[in-house]
Amino acid sequence: MTSVPDPADEARRAARSGLGVALATSAYGVSFGALSVASGLDVWQTCVLSLLMFTGGSQFAFVGVIGAGGLAAAPAAIASASLLGVRNIAYGMRMSPVIGTGFWRRAAAAQFTIDESTAVSLAQSTRRARLVGFWITGLGIYVGWNLSTLAGALLGDVLGDPKTYGLDAAAAAAFLALLWPRLRQRQPIAVGLAAAAVATILTPVLLPGLPVLVAALVAIVVGWVNWLGHPNLDPREPTAPEPDDVPEREGLP
Repeated sequence: MTSVPDPADEARRAARSGLGVALATSAYGVSFGALSVASGLDVWQTCVLSLLMFTGGSQFAFVGVIGAGGLAAAPAAIASASLLGVRNIAYGMRMSPVIGTGFWRRAAAAQFTIDESTAVSLAQSTRRARLVGFWITGLGIYVGWNLSTLAGALLGDVLGDPKTYGLDAAAAAAFLALLWPRLRQRQPIAVGLAAAAVATILTPVLLPGLPVLVAALVAIVVGWVNWLGHPNLDPREPTAPEPDDVPEREGLP
């Protein structure tokens, strides 16, 4: 007889995963703070970017373009940051059923819908665990990222190049740790390799953000046609009901 996972245990595991990812990703904020100040922004301008924009890739793209071209490059910096932020729209659409209804709830969730919070949430098997994973990860990274941004902006000259400490790889390592358990079948592996190859090839020739969008299209096409997937399954339909969606039957343990 198959045992049903304890929802409380699932939620606790989601919380632990969220905190672990938050710690790893927040450390990378030191790198952004130091790089932003080195690019010519003030400490307060750097902190405002993290408070309001709060999407690491877009922030790095913005200060990178500003650092290369100064204030005259502001339109290009905004365009690059916007292109990288487009992916968050897709995350919002995917997370909408998890977050639920209610204007204020969705408005609050919009600020925390990022790569890591979406990944931790969707890695869980129940709706409660997904909610816990989303909020713990999003709030944890928001607080940690802004604190480490301030630290990096204030101590940038003392710390030197953050890459020396390997902080530039912290966020990528945390995201890979979430992705790795899902790479058990041919289709996810093929999607990951194809998307990575496309992004790597296009990065030197396209504006920041566009390679990510093209790589996402590759993943969508592979999933839609179910290439290398199970031939008898519709890729647009879930393979099994969510545990929270299965009605409880009275009289059974």
